[in-house]
Amino acid sequence: MLRISQYLRALTGEAPAPRTSPPGSNRPPVVIWNLLRRCNLTCKHCYATSADSVFRDELDTPAALTVIDDLHDAGVKVLILSGGEPLLRDDLFVLSAYARTKGFFVALSTNGTLINEQNIAQIRAANFDYVGISIDGLEATHDAFRQLKGSFASSMQAIRLCREQGIRVGLRTTLTQENHQQLPQLLALMREYDVQKFYLSHLNYSGRGKRSRKLDARQQMSREAMTLIFEQAWEDIEHGRDSDFVSGNNDADAILLLQWVGLHLPEHYPRLEHMLRAWGGNASGSGIANIDNTGEVHPDTYWWQHSVGNVRHTPFRTLWLDQPDALLQQLRVHPRAVGGRCGQCRWLNICNGNTRTRAWAEGDLWGQDPGCHLSDEEIGMPPLITIPCVMH
Repeated sequence: MLRISQYLRALTGEAPAPRTSPPGSNRPPVVIWNLLRRCNLTCKHCYATSADSVFRDELDTPAALTVIDDLHDAGVKVLILSGGEPLLRDDLFVLSAYARTKGFFVALSTNGTLINEQNIAQIRAANFDYVGISIDGLEATHDAFRQLKGSFASSMQAIRLCREQGIRVGLRTTLTQENHQQLPQLLALMREYDVQKFYLSHLNYSGRGKRSRKLDARQQMSREAMTLIFEQAWEDIEHGRDSDFVSGNNDADAILLLQWVGLHLPEHYPRLEHMLRAWGGNASGSGIANIDNTGEVHPDTYWWQHSVGNVRHTPFRTLWLDQPDALLQQLRVHPRAVGGRCGQCRWLNICNGNTRTRAWAEGDLWGQDPGCHLSDEEIGMPPLITIPCVMH
């Protein structure tokens, strides 16, 4: 995740640089926990391929409470409760309350459609540090992407209810060919609904997202979207607005931010480059971990095809920190041993090879990331030399 606003505020002296540890360092990760797989939506990009049905072998309440103890013992500080749709789990508030007593930063990741007048007080009382609600375009686009008519209206109503209760909300958008032109209007909704955070996610090719990769925003679309985000983040800083812009699933965004600062704030370019090198790029398998609904542990949420073990049987600390498996060790090499354009890129120490699951979806786990939006010239590849054909 690239903390765009935090880096820009650090350049102005308004805030310290984001706390970072380079990928591969022995640090407890942020844990995204899929409490269940059931969901009332069937979104086209869902990495969990969730459906509105009960899935077998999910962690029950006692087991889930034990996992919270386990994560606390491993030094984990940030816990993001996800699904499926987490509000479909009966013990959600029991688990979140227990995590709060352990001192976790607890966030709720939801599609928002089940937040209503009847449960908003309970959600407020849960005291989540942050509630992220997904909006993937304007009404028709969002409803088609989420495959449920009326889901946009329900999610926007959820945002309104949360803000009325003083809950800090993030609006999350996965960028696609179908919604990239709507990004200015989505940012306007952020203002209209007094949303503090905007998370732009690039499409990752996992689960249904792999089948939907033809919808991925083309390179120029991604670049234009990021420029708009940079401009909005900087404008908010200049006007003293409380906003936080971040992007995820394309660590090459950091290079675009560096280029943008070089063009608009050139005096800050060296410091930002230093901060981004300290950040180190993609942290799957290091700074980010995922626990799925059955207790399997993955390098991140897009790696469900590979488990490093199960917390039912082995403590998280053992799986993640003490005895990491071979894949985790490979992911933690910095910079990673990647090939293709990624291996030749002069920014590899910043990006760290970007998102490996997209490369895997194209057939080579350690090959180049097909989602990179940098040109050959930008990454420092030598130009192709054309040898003229001499006719005899």
